[in-house]
Amino acid sequence: MEDDGTGFTSEARRVRLGMQGEVPGGFGYKVEVDFAGDQVFLTDALIGYETGDLEIIAGQHNPWQGLEELTSSLHTSFIERAAFTDAFFFIRRVGLSGQYSRGDVLLQGGVFTDNSAALNDDGNNSHGVDLRAVYMPRIGDTQWHVGGSFHHRDLGDSIPAVTYRQRPFEHPSDTRFISTGSISADSETGMGLEGAAVFGRLHVMGETFWQHVSRPGLADPTFFGGAVEVGYFLTPDRRGYKGGVFERVVPTDGLEKGGIGAWQVNARYDRLDLTDAGVRGGTQDGYMLSLIWTPTAFTRLLANYARLEYTGSVLPDAQGNRDYGVDVIAMRAQIDF
Repeated sequence: MEDDGTGFTSEARRVRLGMQGEVPGGFGYKVEVDFAGDQVFLTDALIGYETGDLEIIAGQHNPWQGLEELTSSLHTSFIERAAFTDAFFFIRRVGLSGQYSRGDVLLQGGVFTDNSAALNDDGNNSHGVDLRAVYMPRIGDTQWHVGGSFHHRDLGDSIPAVTYRQRPFEHPSDTRFISTGSISADSETGMGLEGAAVFGRLHVMGETFWQHVSRPGLADPTFFGGAVEVGYFLTPDRRGYKGGVFERVVPTDGLEKGGIGAWQVNARYDRLDLTDAGVRGGTQDGYMLSLIWTPTAFTRLLANYARLEYTGSVLPDAQGNRDYGVDVIAMRAQIDF
């Protein structure tokens, strides 16, 4: 297939600078800017207030849309998150939200408008609500996680259509083999389920999401995405977890101690289905492997392989076939401080 997005590509995936701190009286703040590429993007810009088990957040931040999306990209087990998180446009938005945590229970919810970059248009009156609940007991040496999320967004007067699409696993390519194209819509409603467990060196995770689109005068499609994965540390380490998300891995024997750091292998199956109710965006089934070396708690090197099988791709190959496979090899080096 002749396409600029195939073959070799590279990029500076993220170059973020930020600051955060606390103010007397229970207040806190966070501001973070991404300089990757040739543009500057505001990622987080928020003020928080904590009192007891309750935290209130105002500003641009992540809506409460599931384990995979809320886990920092610094701590994910693959270079890219599950396909549905980008396809269904999980992004930071300006809003007011809160979270309540007591014991093994976490409740999160908020009302949101749009990403700050999209709010330059004063006609953008889109708005929505996001809710999430998590039960996260630790029983013996095992950390359990069970949760669900709900998303509803009214697109308002200035957004007449939506587009759901996804890259072939790695971000540097702008090619999309799977896409709904622009489809008329006035709202979207999503529901997600998530589960995970960390047993010593082993972890398992699964997450699914259904996105229903309201299309006046037309059949309403429901699209689906989900992923399941298993990971294992070859060294005596375990995956970090805290507050309803996966957290930083701190090697037991890091390079700064004269050791070899933490080594982890992961396998994942990832599915995205963008075909329903007359919309033929195609399906993508991904079979993925990951090797992660964590020399220290603040450095990681990742190597990923993905085999993507497409059915009904929006891009035909040289013979006109729309059912075919794509192989992807990706690597990333990262540091944070």
